[in-house]
Amino acid sequence: MSFSGGGTDIPDYYKHRQGAVVSTAIDKYIYITVNQKFDDLIRVSYSKTENVKSLDEVEHNIIREALKLVGISKGIEVVYMGDIPLGSAGIGLGSSSSLAVGVLNALYAYQGRHVSGDRLAREACEIELNILKNPIGKQDQYIAAYGGFQHIQFNSDEKVFVDPVIFPSESKNILNRKLLLFYTGMTRISSSILKEQGQNTAKNMGYLDEMVDLTRKLLKKLQANDLHGFGEILHEGWQLKKKLASGISSGEIDVYYQKALKAGAVGGKLLGAGGGGFLLFYCEEDKQNNVRQALADLKETPFSFEPQGSKIIYVSDCDHSFPR
Repeated sequence: MSFSGGGTDIPDYYKHRQGAVVSTAIDKYIYITVNQKFDDLIRVSYSKTENVKSLDEVEHNIIREALKLVGISKGIEVVYMGDIPLGSAGIGLGSSSSLAVGVLNALYAYQGRHVSGDRLAREACEIELNILKNPIGKQDQYIAAYGGFQHIQFNSDEKVFVDPVIFPSESKNILNRKLLLFYTGMTRISSSILKEQGQNTAKNMGYLDEMVDLTRKLLKKLQANDLHGFGEILHEGWQLKKKLASGISSGEIDVYYQKALKAGAVGGKLLGAGGGGFLLFYCEEDKQNNVRQALADLKETPFSFEPQGSKIIYVSDCDHSFPR
């Protein structure tokens, strides 16, 4: 869940100026199981099930490339499911990047190897950005790998700095209570929006610079315990983001957003690349029922901040050997 700076984590921007976001992991999980097969086939199960003889036949591109990267070519099954809708259409909660990070983590654990969050994030970026050529940014991979509430900076030399946002735990709990999340039911192919956004980077540099500056202001608001100011910056950032590409918002989304503001929300944004998915609002608790009533035809999705990144929760005692 990104609060500020989204769009400055793409190479078209950070190759010229340092990009930055403030984001958090939340308690909506993807669960991945890896198991050795009795035979040499590869089985991948998600919304569909694949049973294939060779790695190149695997249709699921992230899982196929993750298997290649860690050096597993046969005799494996990978199964995943999630707390939120998963698929090709984007919903703005970083599900594809979370999957990339999680599958890598699970495959390494299957091999009896422990790797760092930094490596998981870097290799997930390698798969999504460089191998699959998806026109996306880096923030989702890093927050999935690290977890917590983070200030993430993207540098022209491809290095990424991940620093925890330091503010009182009680303030963090209060902030969590003042954030409302609604699923619009609309989905979009984020790559098309991000491709246009990348093409528009040169003419949008001023807007993107302002978004990086808002990230710094957001940090100061949190450190000063000014949560109302946090909500105002969400609104400022959303107004800027809508200028980056067509399709980021829509008439229907704008109507929902204005209804929420009229009902008492201080500010908000559409999560992810835009076009659909989840709307996030900052709202004082005494106004929240008004906002819920105004957005009654959307599905509210309660959530909590998640302090941890990708984790292995179970490993069997079986010993495996692998082709290297």
